[in-house]
Amino acid sequence: MSEEKKEMDQVGPAEKSAEEEIPEEKQSDRLENSIYDWARSLIAAVVGVVLLFTFVARLIGVSGPSMQNTLYTGDRILVLNSMFCDFQPGDVVVVNAYNAQLDDTLVKRIIAVGGQTVDIDFVTGTVYVDGEPLDEPYIKEPTYTTDGTTFPLTLAEDEVFIMGDNRNHSTDSRSTQLGPVKEGYIQGKAILLLFPGETPDTEKRDWSRIGLIE
Repeated sequence: MSEEKKEMDQVGPAEKSAEEEIPEEKQSDRLENSIYDWARSLIAAVVGVVLLFTFVARLIGVSGPSMQNTLYTGDRILVLNSMFCDFQPGDVVVVNAYNAQLDDTLVKRIIAVGGQTVDIDFVTGTVYVDGEPLDEPYIKEPTYTTDGTTFPLTLAEDEVFIMGDNRNHSTDSRSTQLGPVKEGYIQGKAILLLFPGETPDTEKRDWSRIGLIE
């Protein structure tokens, strides 16, 4: 009886050890599966971001004072690709530099679209579209400066008329360097301010400005 007990005692630990190896293997498999799932998710996320910023939207940095006080130098804005846009008056858009014969990509606001007629009273600073004065709460000051373009001006069906919100410090469709812009030269519509540059008056970043661009 005692010999049988000894044999059982000797076998017991060995069997117990074999049983303990099974959970370790399962744990290793779980770890490998977790790493694989994590890596697959990371790759999918990276590919998604690349596709997003290649075909759907892109980040653009603002430079210069022409869109004050809507946008400042150093602002980083999210721009929706033009293929997803139906451009309307009031939209802030990004225009290719080569169309403007200027050095930088332009960020401006659409004032009028194809078929509309633009006129500007440079004495009162009032902008008219189709004979109606525009309500422009976004401008820094009225439009007093001319830049070579003759008004009134009727746009072709595939053109837009753009101006900066800082009217007297902006090179835009009033300039003979640019004039009305073909819609095909517009990269997209600025929809979101993601990172604010320094506000000129305070030389500090106003984080409350983050949000939709209007």
